Amino acid sequence: MQSTTTYGGAGAAPITHPASGARNINARDGEIHPGEIAVGVVIGRASEYFEFFVYAIASVLVFPAVFFPWADRLEATLYSFTIFSFAFIARPLGTVIFMWLQTRFSREIKLTIALFLMGTCTCVIAFLPTYSRIGVASIVILSLMRIGQGIAQGGSWDGLPSLLALSAPENKRGWYAMLGQLAAPVGFLIAAGLFAYLVANLSQDDFLVWGWRFPFFCAFAINVVALFARLRLVSTSEYSRLLDAHELDPAPVGELVKSQGSNIAIGALAALASYALFHLVTVFPLSWIQLYDTRPMGEFLHIQMWGAVLAAIAIAVSGLIADKVGRRTTLGTLAALIAIFSGFVPSLMDGGETGQNIFILVGFTLLGLSYGQAAGAVTANFKQQYRYTGAALTSDLAWLVGAAFAPLVALGLSANFGLGYVSLYLLSGAVGSLAALSLNRALEIRD
Repeated sequence: MQSTTTYGGAGAAPITHPASGARNINARDGEIHPGEIAVGVVIGRASEYFEFFVYAIASVLVFPAVFFPWADRLEATLYSFTIFSFAFIARPLGTVIFMWLQTRFSREIKLTIALFLMGTCTCVIAFLPTYSRIGVASIVILSLMRIGQGIAQGGSWDGLPSLLALSAPENKRGWYAMLGQLAAPVGFLIAAGLFAYLVANLSQDDFLVWGWRFPFFCAFAINVVALFARLRLVSTSEYSRLLDAHELDPAPVGELVKSQGSNIAIGALAALASYALFHLVTVFPLSWIQLYDTRPMGEFLHIQMWGAVLAAIAIAVSGLIADKVGRRTTLGTLAALIAIFSGFVPSLMDGGETGQNIFILVGFTLLGLSYGQAAGAVTANFKQQYRYTGAALTSDLAWLVGAAFAPLVALGLSANFGLGYVSLYLLSGAVGSLAALSLNRALEIRD
């Protein structure tokens, strides 16, 4: 049972035309190379992933103790994972709301509001009093801020990933597709490194009272820097012309679903194996070690950081492979390998430090190879006028279906029925990916 010790905490006018404002400030002549677009994608996504992993790690190491001190350790972690999922549920709603804002005002206004909302929610969490100070209100505020983060993440879609996919040379699309995905291991490395340092150098009381707040302050600062970096890119006249030339503007959601609903569903399911594995090698193992192992958490975070390095290398390799054999073939092959890997989850996680290390390092490698091509593998199926909104909603639904509840389900199943059920959960994701990719191929042949 968890100790019932509680911890206190530390206490302009709108731009109404798409061509106006900041879009002209950085205008420059000449064409934009795909590599320049890739820089914008990496900057934007790296800040998002860092913020994402700061919250994810805190959901295991911090929130069960400081917001649910009245529950036992397992129950408190499950409550924490429930709130963790709220952002993924809210994300499609954020996409719809902010697409409307972009239509009404401009891409810059939309992006500024979205990232301001994200930074505000993160900052509030950093200063949020704990359960011992304000009781259940702390849980309500944490939940609202998590929902706000999800809405903001949906609204932060700037169209650059789609623009990169359309602008990349045909024989290098796999390579350019993986560049944005590199942000995930980079974000994890920084977030895990921060928490590992704090866990190793602070007492448990200091960490749970004030130490955990520092990564959230860092996330807020990085969010501000990323806002200006992304605005500087998307506000130039050259980017505006490219986005307009490719018809990368919001489409009515109802019309999109009616016309392209099957493509949204297939796109969301095609990378299901990758998104399920995403949280099963990052968030779930942390909770399992925290609850059922005596291994030092700082040491385990370092192993995960090595796994993130392998994932980054694997993401780069996935670009080379995809350009040789095709992105969907790459995804399908990796889904099959993930299915095989799922059978080893119980023996590895119960295999002591050696087994756990193998699980993390192999799992991160498979994740990198798969996740490197997971973004937009079938979004080429969208008609051009629907690609901007379709790509955003497909990504939202992929996260919702594949990753939102993975830590909650995996921990609940393993705690009550055994690690074998985690294998079945991951296997179901692999089967879903293979089915969606096969259906996509069948529809292509039929068309």
